[in-house]
Amino acid sequence: MNDAPAHLPDRLVARTRLAGLFWLAFATLGAFIFFWQGIETLLVSWKQPEYSHGPLIPVLSAILFLRQLKEEPIHTGPVNRIPGLVLLGLSLILALFGKMAEIGDVTAYALILWVGAILLISFGWDQGRRFWPPVVHLAFMLPLPGVLYYKVSTDLQFISSELGVWFLKLLNVPVFLDGNVIDLGVMKLHVAEACSGLRYLFPILSFSYIFAVLFQGPMTHKAILLLSAAPISVLMNSVRIAMAGVIVQYFGIDHVEGFSHFFEGWVIFILCVLLLFALARFLLLFRPGRPSLVDAMDLEYSGLVEQSRRLLLVEPSRSLAAAAVITALAALAWQVSPGARTVTPDRADFAAFPDRLGDWTVGRRDALPPDITAILNPQDYLLTSATNPAGERVDIFLSWFSDQTVSGAHSPEVCLPGAGWEFSTLDRVDLGPALGLARPYPVNRAILQFGEERLLAYYFFRQNGRQLAWDFGSKLWLLWDGVLDGRKDGGLVRIITPLARGEDPAAADRRLQDLLLRMEPVLSDYLPD
Repeated sequence: MNDAPAHLPDRLVARTRLAGLFWLAFATLGAFIFFWQGIETLLVSWKQPEYSHGPLIPVLSAILFLRQLKEEPIHTGPVNRIPGLVLLGLSLILALFGKMAEIGDVTAYALILWVGAILLISFGWDQGRRFWPPVVHLAFMLPLPGVLYYKVSTDLQFISSELGVWFLKLLNVPVFLDGNVIDLGVMKLHVAEACSGLRYLFPILSFSYIFAVLFQGPMTHKAILLLSAAPISVLMNSVRIAMAGVIVQYFGIDHVEGFSHFFEGWVIFILCVLLLFALARFLLLFRPGRPSLVDAMDLEYSGLVEQSRRLLLVEPSRSLAAAAVITALAALAWQVSPGARTVTPDRADFAAFPDRLGDWTVGRRDALPPDITAILNPQDYLLTSATNPAGERVDIFLSWFSDQTVSGAHSPEVCLPGAGWEFSTLDRVDLGPALGLARPYPVNRAILQFGEERLLAYYFFRQNGRQLAWDFGSKLWLLWDGVLDGRKDGGLVRIITPLARGEDPAAADRRLQDLLLRMEPVLSDYLPD
C-alpha cells in the first residue's frame, strides 16, 4: 500500500486511490463468489458448539492486522509482488480441487491462502510477509478434518477422563472408569458428558495465540503460552468431572445437574483464561526486573480507525488488477461450468448378503443402536456374525457411504476405546501372501483387551477399487477420486473374533483369514470397485 506521489494533481491522486480501492473490492467480490462453498462450510461449522467462536476470528484477525499496520511505514518505491501472485494461483488451484471434490473444508483452507496472497500483492514481499500473525490466526476459524478431529478429541477425552478419575480417587470418592464411562455408582458420566469441556479447546487455542502475539518476551515463553492451551483445557475438564463426582458423593445426584449447567458454559473458558494469565505471570518471574503483566503485554490499540483509512492508499498495481481479474474469471468460469459431478455406482444392498460363505454360516442381522447410527450415518450397513463348523465365531461389520464428504467411515481406533477396549497391539499388515493373492491386501491388525477379555480385529477401508488401511490415506484418495472420477463413495470392513484364554493369536489369525478369503469374492458387490 503506497501513497501517491506528491507532485501529481489532487484529482489524479484521488482517481489513483479510487482505482486501487476498486481493484481490491473487485478481487474481494470475486473471491466471495469463488470461495462460497468454503464460506458456506464455515457458516455451517460455526453452528456447532466446538466452532461457535468462529465468527469472532476474522474480527480479531482484522484487529491484529490494523494494530500491526501502525508499525509499518508507507512505502513509495517498487516492491516485489510476484510471490503474492504465485500464492494466489496456488490458493485458486487448491480451492478448485475442493470444489470439484465437493469438500468445502479444502475450499475454506484455500481462502486463507488467498487472503495472504492479497496482502503480499498489496504490500510486496518484504513488507507483506510480516503480516503472517493475523493471517495464521484465521486458521482457528476452520473446522478440523473429521478424521483428525475424532482422533484428537478422543485422545483428549481419554486423558480428561483418566485425570478426573484420578482426582476423585485422591478425594476418596468411589469411582470406576469403563472406557469413557465414569461410573459413580448412582450416576454415570458418559462420553458426551465427559468431553463437553473440550469444546472450549478451540477458542482457548485462539485466545492463547493472541495472548502469545501480544506478550512481550522471548519466543520460548510465547511458545509455552501457546502450547499450554490444550493441557489447561483438559485439566479444567478433569476438575469439572471430579467436582461432579464430589457433589454426587456428598450432596446427592439431584444437585449435580445444576452444577453441570453452571460449570459447562463459559465458566470453563474464563477459568482457563485465568490460568493462562497465571502462567504468564509465572514466566515473568524469570525475566530481568520482573515486569508486571500489564507492562509485558502490548495492549496499545488506539488509532485503529485511522489505520483502516490506509485502505484508501492501496496502489492500483498491475499485480492487484491481475489478481482481481484472475479471481473474477475463476468465479465466472465455475459458474458457467457444469460444476462438480457425483458418480454413485450400482451396488447390491447388504440385505442380500449371502447366508453362507464357504463353510461359514452367517447369522441373523442385527441393528446398530440409534445413537451410533446417528453418529456414523451410513447409507447401508451389515452387523452380523458368522460361525464355522468348529463353532468359532467372527463378528462382521460392513458399512457403505454414498458420499463421504457428508458422512464417512470412522476408524475403530476412535470408537472401540470409548467402549472400554484398549489396543494392546495395532499394526498395518499385508495379507496378500497369507491369502494366496497376487496383489497387496493391506489391513489393520489389532489385539484389543478389556479386563481379561481379548479380541483380534482386522479392519480396512474400500473405495473406488482401492483397499486402504490408513484412514488419512483414504481421505486423500477421496479428494483425488472426487476430482477425477466424481466418486465419493466408500466403506469399511471390520471383522473381530474373540481370543479364548491362553489361545495363540496365530490361531485367531487363521480364523479371520479363512473367513476373509470367503468374503473377498462378494465384497465388491456391496463395496463396488
